[in-house]
Amino acid sequence: MSSSPPPASRTRVLPREEGLVRAEHLMRRALEIARAAPAGDVPVGAVLFGPDGCELATGTNRREADRDPTAHAEMLAIRRGVEKHGDSWRLTGCTLVVTLEPCTMCAGAVLGARVGELIFGAFEPKTGACGSLIDAVRAPGQLHRPAVRAGVLETECAGLLEDFFGSLR
Repeated sequence: MSSSPPPASRTRVLPREEGLVRAEHLMRRALEIARAAPAGDVPVGAVLFGPDGCELATGTNRREADRDPTAHAEMLAIRRGVEKHGDSWRLTGCTLVVTLEPCTMCAGAVLGARVGELIFGAFEPKTGACGSLIDAVRAPGQLHRPAVRAGVLETECAGLLEDFFGSLR
């Protein structure tokens, strides 16, 4: 008899770990998008996935490039995703993955679009509206409350921002 370990297909991942593995996989895609941000824009990436797990839309910060204060990565991904999703303006069952904690405007868009799940990487203590400065997505009285997973690949996400701001000094 062989005492070799069971094949990988038989190894069971615990549900919590399974969720984290999924979140990290999705965040790697958001990091890829963030690295493609236009020069001069803060490298934040957002990816919207449909209920089936397929990528619907992406967005990077484009405030400087577009001269538009609302051109945050999340806003652009939500706008583009609504066009493809097919349920009017509702993104029910969709997952938004973003490398930086959303601000108040973007958290409001997540709520307004009825995004089912929000996954973010780095915390933003100055403007974060998902637990750092305020917690708009879990505030009492909200008509919609997305599931939130915070701090996914936080070190990598924060490192991208630190490199960007370090290059400005």
